[in-house]
Amino acid sequence: MENTSIINGRRIASDRIAELGENEIFVFGSNIHGAHGGGAARYAHQKFGAEWGVGEGLTGHTYALPTMEGDASLKQAVEHFIACAKAHPELTFLVTAVGCGIAGYTPDEVAPLFREAAPLENVYLPRVFWEVL
Repeated sequence: MENTSIINGRRIASDRIAELGENEIFVFGSNIHGAHGGGAARYAHQKFGAEWGVGEGLTGHTYALPTMEGDASLKQAVEHFIACAKAHPELTFLVTAVGCGIAGYTPDEVAPLFREAAPLENVYLPRVFWEVL
């Protein structure tokens, strides 16, 4: 299965990512302490090299976004992610539905934070975010 698709100009990250290409980055929700014990964070740690103890940023073939510390923290973390994506056009960022699992947010709450990432050619958002944007 492909990790990405483009439909009507929207770059969509697959809901099921089993393997990553050389320059692909799995973007997942975590906590600021980098305790990747459940959900996509656990998968990122086990499969793609997310480092235990790193709650935000690039490690292995992953990018951790802290989602458990509240709205203001999440907004700032997404801004940091967007800056990173802009600084690394050689990487392809596959964003999961961050914050919409264990953290308890809805796509309606999180997707607007990624509005500035939507036009970036190296960022693929989950279908549920595109439905909001």
